[in-house]
Amino acid sequence: MSKYNAQIEWSLTNQDDFIRNQYSRGHTWQFDGGVSVPASSSPHVVPLPYSIEQAVDPEEAFVASLASCHMLWFLSLAAKAGYVVTHYVDRAEGTMAINEEKKLAMTDVVLKPMVNFAAGSAPTRTELETLHHEAHEQCFIANSVKTKVNIQLD
Repeated sequence: MSKYNAQIEWSLTNQDDFIRNQYSRGHTWQFDGGVSVPASSSPHVVPLPYSIEQAVDPEEAFVASLASCHMLWFLSLAAKAGYVVTHYVDRAEGTMAINEEKKLAMTDVVLKPMVNFAAGSAPTRTELETLHHEAHEQCFIANSVKTKVNIQLD
């Protein structure tokens, strides 16, 4: 069993604003490697100026976490199969909507990986789809959520 930690920190700047629900949602995510990330609620959820548009919001982090986990498994599986990946980009998208339990939730995530391979090292379309399917099956994050996660190739 492995444990993973993150420290989330927020501070109040004005008590009167807090009571009126008019306070900054800006906060910090601190990770064990020393990285500090500015975070906030999404401007889609809490309007500006109470959200910080330049900060990472939990919804974006959720989508990025799924895409990152999938990519890391894909790279590992491709290397094991003898395919040399030279570039990988995923413009993943998440959809927030009302779910079957009538709650606002991330109901769908679409991964859109585009992968380049070294000359003479590219898998067939079927092999590429198999690699992505296996990466999805192995992804710890995808295995941890009930959100439907799709992989969309071009």
